[in-house]
Amino acid sequence: MEDLHAVEAWPGSPFPLGARWDGEGTNFALWSTTATAVSVCLFDAAGVETVVPLTDTTYHVWHGYLPGVAPGRRYGFRVDGPFDPARGLFHNPAKLLVDPYARAFDGDFVDDPSVYPGTKADSAACVPRSVIVHDTFPWGDDVRPNVPWDDTVIYELHVRGFTRLHPGIPDELRGTYAGLAHPAVIEHLTSLGVTAVELMPVHQFVSEPHLQRRGARNYWGYNSLGFFAPHAGYAATGTADAQNAVGEFKAMVRALHRAGIEVILDVVYNHTAEGGTDGPSLSFRGIDNGSYYRLDEADPSRYVDYTGCGNTFDPRRPFPLQLITDSLRYWITEMHVDGFRFDLASALARSLHDVDKLSSFFDTIHQDPVISQVKLIAEPWDVGAGGYQVGEFPPLWTEWNGRYRDTIRSFWADGASDGVRDLAYRLSGSSDLYGDDGRLPIASINFVTAHDGFTMRDLVSYERKHNKANGEANRDGTDDNRSYNCGAEGDPAPPGVAALRLRQVRNLLSTLLLSTGAPMLVAGDEMWRTQHGNNNAYVQDNETSWVDWTGGPEADDVLALTRRLLELRRNHPVLRQSAFFEGRAVPDGDGCKDLAWFTARGTELTDADWFDSGRRLIGMYLDGRRLRHRSRRGEPVIDESFLLVLNSGDDDRLFVLPGPPWADAYLPVVDTTAAAGVPVPGAEQAAGSPLPVPGRSVHLLRVRRGEPRGPAH
Repeated sequence: MEDLHAVEAWPGSPFPLGARWDGEGTNFALWSTTATAVSVCLFDAAGVETVVPLTDTTYHVWHGYLPGVAPGRRYGFRVDGPFDPARGLFHNPAKLLVDPYARAFDGDFVDDPSVYPGTKADSAACVPRSVIVHDTFPWGDDVRPNVPWDDTVIYELHVRGFTRLHPGIPDELRGTYAGLAHPAVIEHLTSLGVTAVELMPVHQFVSEPHLQRRGARNYWGYNSLGFFAPHAGYAATGTADAQNAVGEFKAMVRALHRAGIEVILDVVYNHTAEGGTDGPSLSFRGIDNGSYYRLDEADPSRYVDYTGCGNTFDPRRPFPLQLITDSLRYWITEMHVDGFRFDLASALARSLHDVDKLSSFFDTIHQDPVISQVKLIAEPWDVGAGGYQVGEFPPLWTEWNGRYRDTIRSFWADGASDGVRDLAYRLSGSSDLYGDDGRLPIASINFVTAHDGFTMRDLVSYERKHNKANGEANRDGTDDNRSYNCGAEGDPAPPGVAALRLRQVRNLLSTLLLSTGAPMLVAGDEMWRTQHGNNNAYVQDNETSWVDWTGGPEADDVLALTRRLLELRRNHPVLRQSAFFEGRAVPDGDGCKDLAWFTARGTELTDADWFDSGRRLIGMYLDGRRLRHRSRRGEPVIDESFLLVLNSGDDDRLFVLPGPPWADAYLPVVDTTAAAGVPVPGAEQAAGSPLPVPGRSVHLLRVRRGEPRGPAH
C-alpha cells in the first residue's frame, strides 16, 4: 500500500489523458483551458483524501506522475479557477470531479446541495470515485465475427432487463454482464438467428436529480457520466472491486464472439449527466464548461439544448471531439466491441446550428483507421429545429430508419392514407432515402419497435400510452404511437380480439423480417412481451421492463415464427439484398423484372394505383434468378423467387396470382392466419388462380416454374 501522506507529483506527461499506470506509478493528465489550478485527490480504503497539486501544464493539460500509486486506487480532481456563471464559468475547488477518461467508477452520485456549483460545501461524499485500472484480460483466440451488413440481424437489449428473470441463469449472475454471457442466453440468441446484440447504454451513468428526489432511478441509462467505463451496476461483483467490471465486460464480449455474435453499443455522447444550468457539477462543468458544452452565444450562462436533457456536448472543439474518438477507439481496441449506435446523432453533427454532413465530427470519424472499420449506426435526429435527418447521413453510416417504423406501423394500424407508394419504398430498402449518395439498402436499419415506445405486443393492444407509474401524470412518452388495439384497450381481451392481436404481431414480424435492409428486433418481442401500455419505461427497473421468460401459447407461437422468418432470410439472399432492386427485366427472365408490384387482379400497379389512398392489398414479386448481390468470392448469386402479399384491410379478399412469365405455380411458405405462420399443407396453387387473402394477413409464396407438382410435402 502506497503512503498517501507523503505524495508529491513528479512532472509526468500531458498524454495520454486520464490516469495511466506504467507498472511503477500512475500518470495523471487533465485538459482545461480555463483552470488556474488542478489537484488530483487520492482516497485510501477508509475514504481519507490526499490532495496532490498538479503544477505542470502543457498545451492546457495539467499533469503529474505519482510513484507507487497503483491500480485500484480511487481518485478524483479538484479544479480551481474563475467562478462566473454569467460567462459560463463554474470552477469551484470544493467540488470533487470525476475523470472524463476514467476506466472504472466506485460509488454513485447522490443528489445533495453540496454537488451544485455555487455552494461552498465539499461534494466528495456524494460523487463517484474514479478508479485506476490496469487490466490484462486473456483474450486468447478472440476473433471479431465481422458479419457483413446484408447478413446482419440486430437484437436490441438491456443488459439488466434481458437476464434479470432468466430461469436458467444463477441468481447471482442475473442482470449482469456475466449473465448475458451465460450459455442459456447465448443459446437463445443463436437459435433465434440474430447476429448482433445492440446493448442499451453501458457507459457509466447516474440517475437524474429529479428522479432521485421522487425515489426513482434511471433504468435505461441515457445519462452518461463516464465515456470509458462499463457501468459498474451491471457487474456481478458490483463495486466490491470496481476493476472487475472491465474484465467481466470483456469476458461477455469474448463469449458472444465465440458464438458468432457481434456486440454493438448504444452510446450517448450528445449530452452528459450534468444536465442544464440548474444541474450538478460532477465533471465537465467544473473542468472547462465552455469548451465541453455548447453555450448560447448571446448568453453564455445558458446551454444550447438540442437533446432535451439540459445540455449538448460540443464536438466542434478539438479536445471534446478527441475525447469522443478516444472513447470509441478504447471500446474497439481494448474492449473488442464491433460497432456503435449513436444516440441523437444529429446533435453531434451540428456546426453552427444546422446538421452538417461536412462537420468535423463526420470528417474525424471517416478518416480514423480504427473507428471507420466498425459498424456505425446513427439515430438520425435530435430535438432541435432541423434535427430530423433520416436519409441524410453520409456514406459509411447506417441509420435507424424512422420512416420505416412509421410507415409499417401506419399500414397495419389504419392503412396507408397516402397509398402504398411509401410502403413499397420501405419494403424494398428505402431507395428514396439511401439510393442517391452511394449508400445501399443495408444503410436502412429497419425496425418497428425499439426500447423507446410500445413493445410489439402493446402496439396491437393499446391505442393510448399508460405511463402513470412513471410518476409524471402520464405526460411523458410520445402520443404518436400509430398503434391499433384490435377493438379493446389492454388486457384481458375478448377471444376474437386476442386472436387478432396475435395475427397482427405475426404480420408486423413478417413484414419486418422479409423487408430489404438490416432488421432490428427488440428483446422480448419474439416472446410476446408486454409493458402494459407503458411507452416510456425509462424508470421501470422491475417486471414492467424485464423480459419475461415464462413462455405460454402466444409466446411459443411468436418465437417459432421469428425463428422461421430469420431462417428464411438467412437462406435466401433475395430477401436480404445488398444492392437496390432496379425494377428492370432480369437476364433470361422472359420479361420478368427483378422487382414488381401487383394489384389484387394480378396486374402490375399503374401510376394511379400507387396513389390510391384506399389500397390495403398489395403483392411484391422478388426475382432471385440473377441477383446483383454477389457471393464473398465474387460469383453471381442465384436464388429462388418469391411473392409477398400483404392485406392490412379488415375484409377478406381474393388475390389473383400472377401468371407466366412470372410463375407457373406458387407454394405457400408463410401464412400469418395460421399458428406460427405455418401454412396448412396442401397442393401448389396454379398461377392465375385466386388466392384467398383474409383481412389482416401476410402471405409469402415461393415461385415455381414448370408444371404443377401436385400435393406439397
